[in-house]
Amino acid sequence: MTPAKRLFDLCVALLLSVILLPVILLTALAILLLDGRPVLYVSERMKTATKGFRLIKFRTMKPAATDSGVSGGDKSARITRTGAFLRRSRLDEVPQLWNVLRGDISFVGPRPPLRQYVEAFPDVYARVLQSRPGITGLASVYFHAHEEHLLARCTSTAETDAVYRRACIPRKARLDLIYQARRNLCVDMGIMLKTVFRRLR
Repeated sequence: MTPAKRLFDLCVALLLSVILLPVILLTALAILLLDGRPVLYVSERMKTATKGFRLIKFRTMKPAATDSGVSGGDKSARITRTGAFLRRSRLDEVPQLWNVLRGDISFVGPRPPLRQYVEAFPDVYARVLQSRPGITGLASVYFHAHEEHLLARCTSTAETDAVYRRACIPRKARLDLIYQARRNLCVDMGIMLKTVFRRLR
């Protein structure tokens, strides 16, 4: 990550933290009152091919002791009363501003993967994670909706995992590597604006 990109991340994260503070507090209160504790969901993600970190989101699912892998149709019954709205609006990702401030992730980059997929595809992620992971990215803008559609049809953990490995990881990696070859602050701001407008639509 260049110093300019890091400075941009810090300034925007601090600004958004102040602007969105009422939203953060109201969202936390809604989850607490309607769904109970915990309010936050903390999960390990990978910053590099070998280094993990704790990603923070608002909780959108009922806790499960055996939870693993990406979310697909097999987990839809666990979505909480507030979870569907939070996921649709992506408000569940607002706490990741803390991860940006810590330097775990950037605003724009490949979505941080689970350790199990980095270990299963070491060559792919050795290249992809040369970019700092991000809250949004080229793959988020152009493939996220299709990924959700593919995974929503899965009815078991094994099927979700198989579809994600076969159909999602290679396509997302191609987009992440295109971003890696062209990344600069102008590209980052363009991706951020497209993410916002896509959510508003």
